[in-house]
Amino acid sequence: MAHKIFVDGHEGTTGLRIHEVLARRSDVEVLRIDPERRKDPAERARLLNAADVAFLCLPDAAAREAAAMVTNPRTCLIDASTAHRTAPGWVFGLPELAPGQREALRAAKRIANPGCHASSFILLLRPLVDAGIVPATWPVTATSITGYSGGGKKMIEEYQAAAPAMAAALTAGHGHPVLGAPRPYALKLAHKHVPEMMAHTGLTARPIFMPIVSNFYKGLAVSVPLPLKAMGSTPAAVQAAYERRYAGERFVRVMPLSDPATLEGGYFDVQACNDTNRADIFVFADDVQAIVIARLDNLGKGASGAAVQAMNVHLGMDEGLGL
Repeated sequence: MAHKIFVDGHEGTTGLRIHEVLARRSDVEVLRIDPERRKDPAERARLLNAADVAFLCLPDAAAREAAAMVTNPRTCLIDASTAHRTAPGWVFGLPELAPGQREALRAAKRIANPGCHASSFILLLRPLVDAGIVPATWPVTATSITGYSGGGKKMIEEYQAAAPAMAAALTAGHGHPVLGAPRPYALKLAHKHVPEMMAHTGLTARPIFMPIVSNFYKGLAVSVPLPLKAMGSTPAAVQAAYERRYAGERFVRVMPLSDPATLEGGYFDVQACNDTNRADIFVFADDVQAIVIARLDNLGKGASGAAVQAMNVHLGMDEGLGL
């Protein structure tokens, strides 16, 4: 018998992509709300409670409201918002987080889907904190570059509306005065992913995190510099920590130390994981310092792909179904 799935908020980028993935599957039944009733609390509550798994693809306040509507103890919620990522009673939806995480996801009825920047950061830092290479008190700095789809429908519309003007400006030999160049943001040092970045790595010092949005649709890479000599560590130790943690993982690939292919080309390809549910981990290092990088598709492993993967784990299915 097919599992019943409901997506509350399927009009947004993450919800639409979850629908696309589930539409290709015959092992689930997707419950659909009448478009005229999508803001009807009673109808939403009925569908939420009828589902085996319900995805919440909503703003934070609306996600909390939807979660409060669920009274069926059999319904598992997977919340794609920021609302519950550090909340008690909610399991973080990153199966590769640490040993035992899959067992926690199978037992959970409340799962918080990770943020895109946070997924990359946590995949980089958790193994190093657990191995004692990065002390929990270390003042970590991180930079993330992402495509504009991570900003949601409004930002997507902004970039796509400006595309003809940007193309014309490029032909004329200059770029768009605003959107044509990378744009750092969250400069108040309070990005909404930082709490989960701390909570799920074991860091006790708040990292200094600077995200950058640029003029490409999707793809994301978080980079973290490591002063290895000051930390009393080596490139080989960092590489080994990743290889131990992610050995046998289907969706996390540890690349060779100082990846020869990347070094030969001279530039890092932020978009190379697009249209996959994969995250790639890199260590670039000399004898005294390193840069570690995690790359993923911000709409895949960074959002909808991660949510479907967590659903598969929870339901005891093949983890890669639909991915």
